[in-house]
Amino acid sequence: MRDSGLDLFDPKTDVVDSDDNSSPGLSRDQDFGFAFNDRNFSDRVLRIEIVADPTEARPESEACQTLADWAAARKSKRRRGDVVKENALDINNCHEEQILVCQPDGEDTLINENQDEQEIPPIEDSPSGDEAASSDDSNWSEDGSRVLGVKTLHISSPILAAKSPFFYKLFSNGMMESEQRHVTLRINASEEAALMELLNFMYSNTLNASTAPALLDVLMAADKFEVASCMRYCSRSLRNLPMTPESALLYLDLPSTVLMAEAVQQLTDAAKKFLADRYKDVSKYQDEVMNLPLAGIEAILSSDKLQVPSEDTVYDIALKWTRTHYQKLDERRNILSTCLGRYIRFPCMTSRKLRKVLTCNDFNPDFANKAVLDALFFKAESPHRQRTQATEDSTSTSRRFVDRAYKYRPVKVVEFELPRQQCVVYLDLKREECAGLHPSGRVYSQAFHLGGQGFFLSAHCNMDQQSTFNCFGLFLGMQEKGSVTFAVDYEFAARSKPLEEYVSKYKGTYVFTGGKAVGYRNLFSIPWDSFMAEDSLYFINDMLHLRAELTIKCEVPV
Repeated sequence: MRDSGLDLFDPKTDVVDSDDNSSPGLSRDQDFGFAFNDRNFSDRVLRIEIVADPTEARPESEACQTLADWAAARKSKRRRGDVVKENALDINNCHEEQILVCQPDGEDTLINENQDEQEIPPIEDSPSGDEAASSDDSNWSEDGSRVLGVKTLHISSPILAAKSPFFYKLFSNGMMESEQRHVTLRINASEEAALMELLNFMYSNTLNASTAPALLDVLMAADKFEVASCMRYCSRSLRNLPMTPESALLYLDLPSTVLMAEAVQQLTDAAKKFLADRYKDVSKYQDEVMNLPLAGIEAILSSDKLQVPSEDTVYDIALKWTRTHYQKLDERRNILSTCLGRYIRFPCMTSRKLRKVLTCNDFNPDFANKAVLDALFFKAESPHRQRTQATEDSTSTSRRFVDRAYKYRPVKVVEFELPRQQCVVYLDLKREECAGLHPSGRVYSQAFHLGGQGFFLSAHCNMDQQSTFNCFGLFLGMQEKGSVTFAVDYEFAARSKPLEEYVSKYKGTYVFTGGKAVGYRNLFSIPWDSFMAEDSLYFINDMLHLRAELTIKCEVPV
């Protein structure tokens, strides 16, 4: 009985490798490794001309052993800017440094009819010694590059076309070239190993390369020839290697064509997450953060987990970094307006800092005015509308309305000058933030000002006065500054449902001096468990809304 043959393009069996969670060696694509460079399963001949790398390029024998070597070689290549364009076949999306020349069918010098038909290794033709010195013009390519060697492979156009849109367009564009059996591909010597790995992958769905430099070389080749499945493979393999600040920054500094590829998105996301996690406590790594390149500082400033006192600190970091790396004013304005400014969450900044944004010369005036205006409109919205905007913004890149893990919780402040200096302060705490206070934690608000003096609110989980149970407490403190003393009328209130109105809890008068505080250990006069219960009256949509109203009564001399 006759066995059924393999159908290379049966849509029921030819599965695209799209599962990034699978291990690199377990691709679901069919394995055609047996057909690689075998003329029995091939319909064309690929002639690979290997030309000398431009001056200063690393020799083929000195392959990069470390990521630092790879990065240095890449930068050297960028400086040279040696993009070969002459004599290239006009194919859409044809990347730099690849030259394809299709040859007439009658040219049979590349095929040896007597060679072993089962397994044909690549044929290498390279002049050496005296022969090389006396070689004629045949050792030079049409664009003047010296040909160091030639490899010929038997290839299957259906297999390559199925894996690569580049080869698909080459073999099916309807032009005369697409009907030829011989195709010449010209590459630099430093690209040879990566190209051979890539061609083998297009048949077998696996790579021998395992080090980061080798995988990056293959990734670049896969991008050049549009082999998305190989780009995914390399991306997974690189993510499985230990990440370092150097490797993360290198992954974010790949060419734009690579970074824009969907197949590499998870690698760049992993690099950003690594940098954001490593430098989330910016105060510990101030010097390192200031020396990071643009891609690194962007990864840090975009993180929700950035541990900073407030968004004011993020603004200061962005401004300091920009002034460090860009000496010209127009460059600073451009980088803040188009890049870093997107990651500053202006609606979460204090009103005092927003005033400084308007007068900061480093910002483009139009950008600064719009950012501050949007922030003020957001602050003027009701808490419900603010939560709605934050939810809608949570999936965007900037996430400008979303709070970070601030050390000091943002507050909303309404100030009055007449008839007496007064301010009303609103502090919202999430249920999980309150739960995190148990059994003896505390959380502080951002500073706010009254009469030129800084104040803050602090929420506590502490024992009641009889030390019998835990309870929720709220305190008002004055920042220590000078010897000025204030007598302040204060009132604490909380919002409760179903009324959704602020209900006064405690009020009084207190004489503040630097470092002093006043408050109540049990603001709601109930145990902690009752306060945190699911049916608690004090959480509206899992948010606790607190208000403190302060009025300067008089200034008391020390």
